[in-house]
Amino acid sequence: MTDAVPTDAGSGTNSAMNGFIAVLAVVLTLGSIAWAADLFRMAGLLLYTEQFLSGILAVAVPLVFLSIRARKGSEGAPIPWYDYLFSILGFVCAGYMAVRYPQLAELVSDAPIDGLVPGIIMVALLIEGLRRTVGHVLTVLVIAFVFLGLFGHLLPGKLAGKEMLTRDLFYYLAWDPTSILGIPMKIVTSIVMAFVFFGQVLTKSGGSAFFTEFSMVLVGRYRGGQAKIAVTGSGFFGSISGSVVSNVVTTGVITIPLMRSAGYRGVQAGAIEAVASTGGQLMPPIMGAAAFLMAEFLEIPYKEVVVAALIPAVLYYVALFILADLEAARTDIQPLKDEEIPKLWDVVKTGWYFPLPFAALIVALFNFNYSPEMSALIATGVIVATSTIFGYKGKRLTLRDLLDAVRATGHAVLDIIMIAAAAGIVIGTLNVTGVGFGMSLLLVELGGTNLFLLLLISAVVCIILGMGMPTVAVYLMLATLVAPALIEVGINPMAAHLFILYFGMMSMITPPVAIAAFAAATLTGEDAMKTGFAAMRFGWFAYLVPFLFVLSPSLLMEGGAFEVIATTVTAAGGVWLVSIAIMGYFVRELGLLWRVLFGLAGLALLIPGSGFEGARLTDIAGLVVGVLLIGREVVASRAAKASAL
Repeated sequence: MTDAVPTDAGSGTNSAMNGFIAVLAVVLTLGSIAWAADLFRMAGLLLYTEQFLSGILAVAVPLVFLSIRARKGSEGAPIPWYDYLFSILGFVCAGYMAVRYPQLAELVSDAPIDGLVPGIIMVALLIEGLRRTVGHVLTVLVIAFVFLGLFGHLLPGKLAGKEMLTRDLFYYLAWDPTSILGIPMKIVTSIVMAFVFFGQVLTKSGGSAFFTEFSMVLVGRYRGGQAKIAVTGSGFFGSISGSVVSNVVTTGVITIPLMRSAGYRGVQAGAIEAVASTGGQLMPPIMGAAAFLMAEFLEIPYKEVVVAALIPAVLYYVALFILADLEAARTDIQPLKDEEIPKLWDVVKTGWYFPLPFAALIVALFNFNYSPEMSALIATGVIVATSTIFGYKGKRLTLRDLLDAVRATGHAVLDIIMIAAAAGIVIGTLNVTGVGFGMSLLLVELGGTNLFLLLLISAVVCIILGMGMPTVAVYLMLATLVAPALIEVGINPMAAHLFILYFGMMSMITPPVAIAAFAAATLTGEDAMKTGFAAMRFGWFAYLVPFLFVLSPSLLMEGGAFEVIATTVTAAGGVWLVSIAIMGYFVRELGLLWRVLFGLAGLALLIPGSGFEGARLTDIAGLVVGVLLIGREVVASRAAKASAL
């Protein structure tokens, strides 16, 4: 789910400690599942949500320090004494917070010493845990916000915040339900962990292999089928895993060699895989956990986010699919050989049941209105049952596999728990000091009365702030810092939040810190920067579509059915024409003038008809010019072939 998974710590420690670490990971996962399934209440144990979250931290913090070394490259080394100390401190302080929360949470204004000391220790441990799991970029940002909370009153003009004493700030961050124990932590420890567990069980059952083989059957017989397998396979798996880097690594080890053997250059192969994997963060139902967070921020049902995000995500993959196809045509890349493509019946026969958990997920969410976490658990139950009964290619899911999935989930969510805590620190600091309001006001003033300028500034800010950070961290930071400014000037709240998500995700493929492109470059052995710039070209649509759905929410399925269908169809036509212009090829190579004309016709079609007065005319003009251009190229190509005979 996240972009940085802790290494399995144990090779340098004794077997007893390995076992203890595994137990912690299992307890972390099972505790979250029990909370999502409401088992605590059924057992008569009534807890504040914040007490449960503190209990989760009492397990997660020790697990971080016992399983992840302070310095990279020393994963196999024995656990140093200070990590034992940090683990004990984390357990004691978080456990104390769980027990004493009902009493001490009411004393934020007094900041008593018995709540202040464990609060300060927890903030420090969480920041160090963040550094170990995610890296320095987000850690430095969080520390900067802590200093902003302490010295924000010294900022000039409207940016100036409320003056805070050190004890008041740290007590607030630790004990207030809008900070570390706030919404991000609530969502991560219930909804996100349930979906991570679902993804782990699906992987253990052979789901990723099934979707890759199914992609081969679907598109392997077409030109450039190798790249199309990467697009469809990464789209399928990415929508489940919600992780850019892990998706690149998991599917890329299969798809990148496949593309290179077919004739795609290494840079192209890496770029296609990076863009396809990044799209998983934008594709419902999971969207890198952003869908759940977005629903909470907007205070709307989760299914509304899924519906709104669907058309832009589909068009994103349509654009990538078209570019891969045009590149295959331009360089004469042939389909896979028949012997390389599995038989449809063989694939269906061995993995026919893998769509069932997704069907169960959709039915639970949309028909029965179950919560996302309960829906994820139901889908997990379906895949456990079907994989145990039928098995994939003769291998049934065993109890050991299930236990491994539970343990792997505990390790996989450590970074996302630290990110949620970090987001709580940032949100809490901005709330208690009022600096967040000043930042939004400044952003609005920078944009002035020019909406396009505000959107452009926001897009650049989103890409910069998102660089090097995992999906959840990107969205949480931007939802706190940028989205309020967009909503303040009257932009549809859903469009504003999807706008920041799209441009936050574009940091994954935008140099200089394009982590998805860089991960793909490690598999291709090509230059990372060149891969990043190539990824920008293949992912061009994601840089444009946020402006379009801000201009016209019909792309977010808001409005009448005719308007939504017309906008989607014309947008798809525009995607095709602009992709032709970018690739410089249709049925033959295009000169600069014709590329420009294709591009202009495509952009005219992309503009939603409801975007502004007279926008229908741009659609009509784009359609007419596009048809004429396509007709010209087809006729010219046929004439050239006839003269060559």
